[in-house]
Amino acid sequence: MPRLLLDIAERTVAAYVTTLVGLLLADGFDLTSIPALKAAAIAALPAALSVLKGAIGGLAGDKASAAWLPRRSSQAPPNGT
Repeated sequence: MPRLLLDIAERTVAAYVTTLVGLLLADGFDLTSIPALKAAAIAALPAALSVLKGAIGGLAGDKASAAWLPRRSSQAPPNGT
């Protein structure tokens, strides 16, 4: 369970940061403006959806991660080859 929570947290932070940076870059990157504050609030929506997706993944997919697809086998090497 702790690994699942760390996986969800990592995906959530990544979703928030990438969305926020994208919105700030599109707006001109003025952190003191009202549109920047709106961008910070808007960026929370994809992050919240990432939490929901991760929770569903923990129930339906691989139980140790937020992935929706099940792990192929327990003998697979860590690099996936």
